[in-house]
Amino acid sequence: MLHAEHEEWPLLDVTIHGSDTERVKLAKRLVCAVKHLPLRLQIRYEKDAIKSIERGVAKDPTLEWQGKILAEGLVSAEELTKIFENLLKTSS
Repeated sequence: MLHAEHEEWPLLDVTIHGSDTERVKLAKRLVCAVKHLPLRLQIRYEKDAIKSIERGVAKDPTLEWQGKILAEGLVSAEELTKIFENLLKTSS
């Protein structure tokens, strides 16, 4: 978990769906994109294609939070930063 020591920060529990290689690439970008933000991040991984399809996932990789698709494909770190900045604004 990223920033586990900051219990006062909001916890965002996300799932990355997709193949091993693509999941790892997106996870690295995600951590780089949000490491400066005041949030705790729990990343889960789903590689079962059937489970992913049942959750509405159509692209590899896909980032999901609370049943909502946040990003599809290998989006840039800048785009991921904007997504999580907006999540922080709406959750406070």
